[in-house]
Amino acid sequence: MLAKDNNCCYSLVFKKEAGPISVWQRLKETLTFQEPRGMSFELADTGNKTAGPGEDTGDYKDGGPAQTNQNEPGASKEKERTVKSRGRSRGMRKPVRPGSGAQNHKDNIEKGAAQEKPEPVIDPGKLKVSGHLDQDVAYLKRVFHVPKNNDVVFREFSIGIDNPVRAIAIYIDGMTDKAIQNDSVLQPLMLLSRLRLDAQEGNLEDVVRERLLPGNQVEIFELMRATIDGVLNGDTVILIEGVDKALVMETKGWEHRNVGKPEVEMVVRGPHEAFNETFRVNTALIRKAFHSPDLVTEIFKVGNKDRINCGIMYLDGVVNQDLVQEAKRRIEMLETDYVGTSGILEQFIEDKTYALAPQVLSTERPDRVINHIIEGKVAVLMDGSPHVLVFPMNLFGILQSAEDAYLRWPYGSLLRMLRLVGVFLATFLPGIYVAVNAYHHEMIPTDLLMAIAGAREQVPFPTIVEVLIMEISFELIREAGIRVPGVIGPTLGIVGALILGQAAVAAKVVSPILIVIVAVTAIGSFTVPNYTLAFSIRAVRFVYIVLGGLFGFFGIVLGFFIHLNHLSSLKSFGVPFLSPLGVKAEGGDVIWRKPIWQQEERPGSIAPRKIKSQPPISRRWINRKKGGNADDYQ
Repeated sequence: MLAKDNNCCYSLVFKKEAGPISVWQRLKETLTFQEPRGMSFELADTGNKTAGPGEDTGDYKDGGPAQTNQNEPGASKEKERTVKSRGRSRGMRKPVRPGSGAQNHKDNIEKGAAQEKPEPVIDPGKLKVSGHLDQDVAYLKRVFHVPKNNDVVFREFSIGIDNPVRAIAIYIDGMTDKAIQNDSVLQPLMLLSRLRLDAQEGNLEDVVRERLLPGNQVEIFELMRATIDGVLNGDTVILIEGVDKALVMETKGWEHRNVGKPEVEMVVRGPHEAFNETFRVNTALIRKAFHSPDLVTEIFKVGNKDRINCGIMYLDGVVNQDLVQEAKRRIEMLETDYVGTSGILEQFIEDKTYALAPQVLSTERPDRVINHIIEGKVAVLMDGSPHVLVFPMNLFGILQSAEDAYLRWPYGSLLRMLRLVGVFLATFLPGIYVAVNAYHHEMIPTDLLMAIAGAREQVPFPTIVEVLIMEISFELIREAGIRVPGVIGPTLGIVGALILGQAAVAAKVVSPILIVIVAVTAIGSFTVPNYTLAFSIRAVRFVYIVLGGLFGFFGIVLGFFIHLNHLSSLKSFGVPFLSPLGVKAEGGDVIWRKPIWQQEERPGSIAPRKIKSQPPISRRWINRKKGGNADDYQ
């Protein structure tokens, strides 16, 4: 019991009922206090009181409550322990009983967790709108954790028909356009709806949708799941008393980034538009550049807690429907709370998650997505992600750049050959240098061998250690240049590489020839157009360095055989990753790029429903039989 005296001191009184005096003495011996700073405790005995039947005696014996003998004659004295606070107290600590503190602490935690556990909420996917406004609002407030959650707004109003009806508008503050809400929702329903509702006009929800809401998109749903998703998407949900349906009106209006230029896949000649984080902006960018009624967009939700919009786009009549069904099956059967971006979704739907090479293309360019959709592939867009996934994809498709199609075929083919050379140097050059320098001296010309030996004369490390030091240092510089602020990043990369390389050579830690090897390797890795594939090459490079240092050329060849076997076993949604190697190269756009007017077929590895993309004679103003010159008219 907590009591207050005239001096504004609080007393905590523990009562002792009938029982042996020895028990009370033991209680005083075993009961201890931990006195906080600024507090002192006093023990006081007061008055007598006889314990009634069934009352708790408060005695402790052997670390627990003592049993009271109700039949013992006589009345016991009542003991009170008074805790008085002198000065300003920050809190009071409970008495500590030996042998029971840890158990009581655990019990208190479990008891508190059981009390704080919220009541289970009915699955909104199975619950329908009841039509009782108070009941539906109470359910939605429980789902959105109102009033703890201050983001969700419940705006009550009356629809001004001949007999006013209660209604409520539900939305998330900051995700809706308030001007649209005021002009297209609240104002028509509250001020401009002084009309007479006749029985033959239909249901109230139909009248409201067809005559009172001027918004461009108004949908009617029966399930609570669709209602909740509408609120989370930035729409305004309207519930009406007596109507067992919810009206969801398009009022999205959150802040978003404007359409900008690509930051990773930059081109000199071609479109300069990139996706942003808004789902509908990304779909509009694709449709703006590709005007076809056969372009289909299917939208569904992903994630148990997040419920984010995810859409697949494909060209109906061209794409293989089995591919579309497989893509939908993998996405819809995901059981996870959060799928935030396309990078997370890619890890969920790819065929082999432990493979180093990416099996799905991630791009930020709408024109590149369109080119793959025309071939019969599927694109996946996610709300909140500025990158779009495209599949199925092979190695050569990932190595291609968007600019290859915008240049004449000799230039595009030359760029692809240079890109393959860069990939080879970025993967094998450090390993070959270690193998030649350690085991195969006879492969180096004598003059070059003498120059390398003279440069490495004072280097204290073996070749493999020397290469690993420089490669790891360069990777650290590259990673630091990405993570620091944008203005400092390029400067750090250039200055750090120059200073580190010059200092390492001056300190005789590495040889000058190794600086050239590392620099050429880095330049080769920069030619890889795909960011994820570049990571794969950077990881495999260290494997070849170790194999070259341990076994020479034999180790490199063995590693290449295993690597090639691994790549050949990969599939992207059932399509071999190395296709069309080993089979006829359909389409004429793999490594060596044919002229655009000769690319008459789509890739046969993805089994499109329509294999021909253009007739044999696409340039009808030229007589192809006479050689295809511009002067040969039909």
